[in-house]
Amino acid sequence: MIIDAHHHLWQPERGYQWLDEPGLDAIRRPFTPADLTAELAAAGVDRTVLVEGGRCHTDEAADFLGHAADTPAIAGVVAWIDVAAPDVPATIERYRGLRGGDLLVGLRAQVQGEADPDYLDRPEVRRGLAEIGAAGLVFDLVIRADQLPSAARAARAVPQLRFVLDHLGKPRIDEGEEGLRRWREPFTALAANPNVTCKLSGMVTEAGPDWSCDALRPFVAVAVDAFGPDRLMFGSDWPVCLLAADYPAVLAALREALPPLSPPQLREIFAGTATRTYGLADDARRPPA
Repeated sequence: MIIDAHHHLWQPERGYQWLDEPGLDAIRRPFTPADLTAELAAAGVDRTVLVEGGRCHTDEAADFLGHAADTPAIAGVVAWIDVAAPDVPATIERYRGLRGGDLLVGLRAQVQGEADPDYLDRPEVRRGLAEIGAAGLVFDLVIRADQLPSAARAARAVPQLRFVLDHLGKPRIDEGEEGLRRWREPFTALAANPNVTCKLSGMVTEAGPDWSCDALRPFVAVAVDAFGPDRLMFGSDWPVCLLAADYPAVLAALREALPPLSPPQLREIFAGTATRTYGLADDARRPPA
């Protein structure tokens, strides 16, 4: 089994303003569950986790949970939330009451869009994180490399919450050795917290259009050393990855960039870690659509 722990869907007309930025022509179109299932079938991927796509509106949760209810391959949804808002518990309860609400496995805020590198230290944010933990959900960290230190402090401060680092914290893979040097220490410090797992995702776009497996390999090696296979998971970041590579190429690149690992260790990265971290139900236990 292969689980893709990180992908998106969107309808641009629903309000994804970031898609209006230059250079995004390749992904400035609708991406639907039908598009997803075709990609999964071609790549041999069995199940996925659908992650909020930067719309930053609670209505997106209803769309995505509905997609999950209707699409057997989507095993869980990470929905958007304003983690600093005073109504985090009420929002979670509302999401869980939606059709497909039983497939809500995590929440995410667009922390990478906050100018403050210490945004996760704010009292209102820490309160929201604790409330997410109390609800039994995961919090995905979509952050820049300069926000890694505050993420490590948050992980220590809220040990009851399971954090998932998206895209390795967005290191500047395109800068080679210099990008590796700046990122390695704070990344490793975050990995020291046992309540944090990490997605091997988003790397081809951080490496740029001229990416290569050789460019990815040192970053993957650091991640394997710091987290171990049982706290790492594969994520395609489709369709964002289309800015640099298609779905099969992303999967093949990770396989090539990984250091030598045993079959059980590979099963962790490609299925086991995601299943445990997000509490994904077995297909046999999943309610009918």
